[in-house]
Amino acid sequence: MAPVAAPIEPVAVAAPAASTASAPPAAPASKPAVHISEAQLVQRVLSDLQRQIDLMLEVRLREVLAPVLARATDALIRDARKELTVALRDAVARAVAQELARRENR
Repeated sequence: MAPVAAPIEPVAVAAPAASTASAPPAAPASKPAVHISEAQLVQRVLSDLQRQIDLMLEVRLREVLAPVLARATDALIRDARKELTVALRDAVARAVAQELARRENR
C-alpha cells in the first residue's frame, strides 16, 4: 500500500463586503468559505479512511490474536513446567546419589 501524504490545508476565501446600508444584516459567520480542489478532497478522504481502517484493523487483530496468544502462552508454560520438573528430578537424584556415596565412603 502506498503511503498517504498529509492533507493539504484549505485556503480561506474572504466573503464580499455588503455594498449598501439597506442590505439585511449578515448572519454571524462561523467559518469562512473554503474552496479545495478535487485532488485535495480525495487526499483528505483517503487520509480519513486510512485512519479508520488502521483503527479497525488494530481492534480486530487484538480480538483475533488474544485467544491465540493465550493458548500459546499456556502451552509454553506447560512445556516449561515439564522441563523444569525433569531438570529438578535429575538434580535431586544426583544430589541423593552423591550424598549416599559420601555416606558409604565414611
